[in-house]
Amino acid sequence: MNHPLFDKLLLKARECDASDLHLIAGVPPAYRVNGEIILADQDALAEPELVGITRSLLSEAQQETFERAWELSISLLHPAVGRVRATFYRRNGHPELSLRFCGDRIATREELGLPAKTDELARRANGLVLITGPTGSGKTTTLNYMVDLINSERRCKIVTIEDPIEFVHTNRRAIIVQQEVLTDVRSFNSALIHVLRQDPDVIVVGEIRDHEAIATALAAAETGHLVLATMHSPNVSHALERIIGVFEGNAQRQIILQLSNCLQGIITQDLLPAVDRTKRILAFELLVANGAVRNMIREGTLHQLENVIQMGGKEGMMLMDNCLYDLYCKCLISYDTAISRARHPDRINRPRT
Repeated sequence: MNHPLFDKLLLKARECDASDLHLIAGVPPAYRVNGEIILADQDALAEPELVGITRSLLSEAQQETFERAWELSISLLHPAVGRVRATFYRRNGHPELSLRFCGDRIATREELGLPAKTDELARRANGLVLITGPTGSGKTTTLNYMVDLINSERRCKIVTIEDPIEFVHTNRRAIIVQQEVLTDVRSFNSALIHVLRQDPDVIVVGEIRDHEAIATALAAAETGHLVLATMHSPNVSHALERIIGVFEGNAQRQIILQLSNCLQGIITQDLLPAVDRTKRILAFELLVANGAVRNMIREGTLHQLENVIQMGGKEGMMLMDNCLYDLYCKCLISYDTAISRARHPDRINRPRT
């Protein structure tokens, strides 16, 4: 990994405190700062420059994989900026890059804006905890915070399956084995099957994407492991509907029973621009699986979950709309931001009693 232009761009990204860097042919380098894309004040990147950067970053085996699959995500360790998640893709037959900067420390719960219930969910001995939200909403950051908390408090074995590894944990009280897709394991699904033979206490899945991964994760959670996983979903109800909806017939009924028994909680999150545009603020929806929630999953009445979350404040539950309203009242986000992200805008307009 030695390319002068690439090194220069990464250093500039660090100076800007950028979360992402996009290298696109015909466009100046684009930095994402506080959620907004800012173009660098320099010449547009040429295709030969991107080809050169790509070849300098990929090994021969990775180059072959990229040429065959036309897309590839890997992790890089750069001496100046630390760990970087690099995603390679093609446009007009030529490579382009999207880079995410992973940081070199785990922020505290207060710094991240996570609810106190997050710690309690991470301390559960078994079951399934889901972290959901759109791309770029901080799911992996929350996942790594929970892993770090377990690592600092519990003598256990944690096995993570990531695509790619974004933060390297150091063993503290726990033993942590981090496996990267296409580097250490062939796929999430095959890794999940074999991870149970590694005597883990906690299994961390970067993303559950299909019915096979979901079924295996639920089986692991049901047999005494704590499973932490992420998935793309805009809210709690949609996450449950997506898990159940990928199965049919008897298989679906089995999944419903497993899910109702082993689910511990779901955190849905999003990152919103602060009022002063100097940072981003975490908004979240939190479901804690109590008896009422488990019955709704079994009976297929997920449309009533909002009522349960609304009434579950004493257990730490929070609706996204209520969280948006609270952030707006604290002057952390603007009214327009709150309204644009609310599922029911009238909840933002209506005064609370």
